[in-house]
Amino acid sequence: MKILYIIPLAMMLSCCSSVKNQTSASSGKLDNQLLKDVEVLSSDAYQGRKTGTKGAEMARAYIIERFQKLGLKSYPQNVNYAQEFTFNARGGAKVNGTNIIGYIPGKGTDVIVVSAHYDHLGVVKDQVFNGADDNASGTAGLLKIAAYFAKNKPNNTIIFASFDAEEMGLQGAKAFVANPPVNINTIAVNINMDMISHSDKGELYIAGTFKYPELKKYIDTNRKEIKVILGHDDPKMGHDDWTNQSDQGAFNAKNIPFLYFGVEDHKDYHKETDEYSTITKPFFSDAANAVLEVVKVVDKQTGLQKSLKDKMRMMDNPQKVNKF
Repeated sequence: MKILYIIPLAMMLSCCSSVKNQTSASSGKLDNQLLKDVEVLSSDAYQGRKTGTKGAEMARAYIIERFQKLGLKSYPQNVNYAQEFTFNARGGAKVNGTNIIGYIPGKGTDVIVVSAHYDHLGVVKDQVFNGADDNASGTAGLLKIAAYFAKNKPNNTIIFASFDAEEMGLQGAKAFVANPPVNINTIAVNINMDMISHSDKGELYIAGTFKYPELKKYIDTNRKEIKVILGHDDPKMGHDDWTNQSDQGAFNAKNIPFLYFGVEDHKDYHKETDEYSTITKPFFSDAANAVLEVVKVVDKQTGLQKSLKDKMRMMDNPQKVNKF
């Protein structure tokens, strides 16, 4: 989760929040493939997956191999799933980034974008910042959802976007919406995951329904195994408004509805201790299942893009709602 990318790194590394004992009733069931994906991507061999490094290249190779094994398709303009882009870092230097974009065709023309960034902070003062929760966890969740729809054909085309350079200002997501592989007007919704594996309180937050209340109907907030909480998306919350603090912000800037899944900052956020050993494994499995269920419910909707756009217009112009 990129909450403070404009704040000096030293300040970011000092940010943490208190952690309480977990109180939710976890299902206790672990998803072995989900955990394996996080364990691999957050291992020291990947050197923190910083954009432009060998570790990021290794992460891309791993994700591409998983996409290939799952049978995801690659758009012709993105050879072997790679969408390359260039941006200027804060110091003015040009940086090359690479998104990994795969898709599963649906029965109609509407598109759902499921996303998660794979980059992290790299090596800082000889310490490897492995980013298990941030955001190997979201990447693993994306792969889990892709595996489901690889076996269960979706109604809508689903793009699986593993973004680069989120930690440098949502650069991968911005590059995607600036040059999408499909007509941007066909993208009905973005479902983004960033930090979904570490919560001692068993709380998974979903942001997006403040601006896009029509999306509430797709969310089950009564799950027994974890607490699913709507919030962190009211502009009045200031810094605690997550609307534009991860990759969904690039979609929101284009007025594309979004749902963002994440946990609140924890003691290991943006620290070298964000390791596979410190994630909350039962919670993670339950959280990934909760996200998958939302994607499944959203995908059941036919005419999704038109339905959401019509609802948005009705909210913007309630006086124009047809009377029957």
